[in-house]
Amino acid sequence: MNITHASFVTLPVADQDRALRFYRDVLGFEVTADREMPQGRWLQVAPRGAQTVFTLSGPGMGGFEAGSARGIMLVTTDVDADCARLTAAGTPVQGPEELPWGRMASFADPDGNGLMLLTEKEGF
Repeated sequence: MNITHASFVTLPVADQDRALRFYRDVLGFEVTADREMPQGRWLQVAPRGAQTVFTLSGPGMGGFEAGSARGIMLVTTDVDADCARLTAAGTPVQGPEELPWGRMASFADPDGNGLMLLTEKEGF
């Protein structure tokens, strides 16, 4: 096998503009693509410098069900500060809690896609 990385992760959303506001304005992601395609709008966002991007897939793009993505792990240098920012923006957060592999919290985007934040323990 010669796989080098994942190109994108699909996050099914009901309203791409609402999702964009969350991922850009709350999470601080950058827009990497925003263009009209025959099937609909191709909208991608990513943390600055990330190799893998997130496709905010709206209705009609692939037949995905909005809010069905789960288990997306986002690594952060400060899970507590990020949880505070999410809470201040009105996003409910579970945690953070101390685990053997690091400090972790979970939350959902406006469509219900499940995301997690992790500050990794050094050496784990």
